[in-house]
Formats: sequence, structure tokens, C-alpha cells
Amino acid sequence: MPLTQTEENYLKAIFTIADRDDLPIRTNDIAKLLSTKASSVTDMLKKLAEKKLIHYERYKPITLSESGTEVATHLIRKHRLWETFLVENLGFNWSEVHHIAEQLEHIKAPELVQRLADYLDNPLYDPHGDPIPDASGHFPQREQVLLGTLKPGECGRLCSVVEDDASFLEVLNMLEIKIGTLLEIEGIISFDDTMQVKIGHKQSKILSNKICNNLFVIQA
Repeated sequence: MPLTQTEENYLKAIFTIADRDDLPIRTNDIAKLLSTKASSVTDMLKKLAEKKLIHYERYKPITLSESGTEVATHLIRKHRLWETFLVENLGFNWSEVHHIAEQLEHIKAPELVQRLADYLDNPLYDPHGDPIPDASGHFPQREQVLLGTLKPGECGRLCSVVEDDASFLEVLNMLEIKIGTLLEIEGIISFDDTMQVKIGHKQSKILSNKICNNLFVIQA
């Protein structure tokens, strides 16, 4: 039986929370991510459990079944491929593409997805640095650390962002920070862990602890 967009969104949300937090998933976690009521989440979880897409018992952690995981990873693959296409081929800024890709990811045309991947030369990462699963659902792996964990004198090249909402990405645009930018820690203010960071070959700037802990880098 075909799934509705809402059902697909729930499966992707469960996968996203599990991947992000590595903690047991609760109803309130899903409600917060999807901006809906906990009671609505409970109703949907029952439906997904009946379809064997999740493992769900009241008051117990929620997990995806094998088939639920397959649906979620396929959605993520489509979403991140479309984001890549929008940035690389249509000139969109990385802060503009998330909501558009949210709509495009629900197109049910496997051949289109494969042709899109082939056209883009099967990219491993999207414009935000997030890994793109292959057609079998396998994600590429790499060694990355949060910028906020580096010490003075250490540096790293930005490879992905934790938060990809438009407001945060616009801040990075203003700071002229993008995927691939070299970031060098020049100093740390112990009071609040604010960092003085040299951005590329430009002047150093003061970055808040919140910003630094939303940036993944590959140490250089």
C-alpha cells in the first residue's frame, strides 16, 4: 500500500532523530521536530506500527523496522540529491533549498532518482555536507569533529553543518563560511568558550560557542 507524504515524513523524522541524538526516541522528540501535537504523533505511530514500518509500544523507545529504514533512507537520498541539483545546476543558495527539496523528495519515480544521481555523477555529500546514501541505503563515512572541540593552533576544513535551517546558513553566508572553508582556532575565551577563528585567509572573527558546535570539520 502506497504511503502518504505525512507517513513518509514521520519515518524520515524518526531516522533523523536516531542519527542525530543516538538516544532512545520518544513521542515528544518527534512532535518537536515535526511541530505537531504529541497526541497526533501517537495516532500516526500506531498506523506505522500496523504497517510494520516501526517497532512501537507505548512508553518504550521507537525504532524503525527494516522496511521503515529503507523508506527513510530512500527519502533522504532523494532530498539530498535534489538539494545538490538545486545548488549546482539552478543557482540556488544553500540556505534556500531545504523546503524545496522537502517537496521534491516525495516524487515516486525510481528511474528519475537514478538518472538524477547519474547526472550529478553520484555525489557523496549534499551542499550542507550531509552524506547521501547510495541506492542500497549505505552512507559514506568520514572522520569529522566539531569545530568547538579544537584547541588554539588547530584547524579544520568545514565539511558539514549540524543545523541546516535558513537562518543559521545565512549567518554563515555573512561570515563567508562555506563547505571547504579552512577554519583556524586562534584563541578561546574561557568565560563562555567563545572562539577567535581565522576564516580562510581573511581576518579572524569571534564565533560563539553555539556556532562552533554546529560546524563539523575535517582536521587539517
